[in-house]
Amino acid sequence: MLLRSGRGLPRPDRGPLLDALRPVLKRGFDIAGALALLLMLLPVFVLIAAFVKADGGPVFYAHERVGRSGRRFGCLKFRSMVVDADRRLAALLEKDPAARAEWEACRKLKRDPRVTWIGRFLRASSLDELPQLLNVLRGEMSLVGPRPVQAAELTMHYGAAAEHYLSVRPGITGLWQVSGRSDTSYATRVALDVRYATNPSLLADLLILLRTPAAVLLRRGAY
Repeated sequence: MLLRSGRGLPRPDRGPLLDALRPVLKRGFDIAGALALLLMLLPVFVLIAAFVKADGGPVFYAHERVGRSGRRFGCLKFRSMVVDADRRLAALLEKDPAARAEWEACRKLKRDPRVTWIGRFLRASSLDELPQLLNVLRGEMSLVGPRPVQAAELTMHYGAAAEHYLSVRPGITGLWQVSGRSDTSYATRVALDVRYATNPSLLADLLILLRTPAAVLLRRGAY
């Protein structure tokens, strides 16, 4: 029997055996799914890498994120920004109060001058996140989970909800990604993370994965 806990998130009845097996089954599904996707998408991987390299600079970008139990790791992406992105961001936020307010509210900019021409396409299509399949294989991320955040975000936005975020591996996709992404407020994002972490369900993971292609194609909240 499936119980409903929050919008669109099914939760199976709890039981000691199921609670013990769920993490093992989820990890096995993560490994099998990540390997299958890497093999299927290898030609796409190579093509994107060639375009990014042609723009100058490294192909991959690893930014520190906080994972399960507070473990720090380099979250991999295809590079979508100019090489001196951090310097440009600091300069922009210093001279543009509106941009600074937008950044502090959601840690994103709709019109980000740091993003390259190929980076705009990769971000809109979420293809920049394909290298995170390697994070999944390394055990740092899951296919489904909360969006990985920086330590500063965890301190600034999560408060008491941080314990829920830290109880699971962050994911390539999740409730936030299929619920509007950057079009939603950060408070909504935190609430979705708490809902996911407190209602573990392999069926919910599967449903989120099935909803992800439509969310990517519609590009809602992607920038």
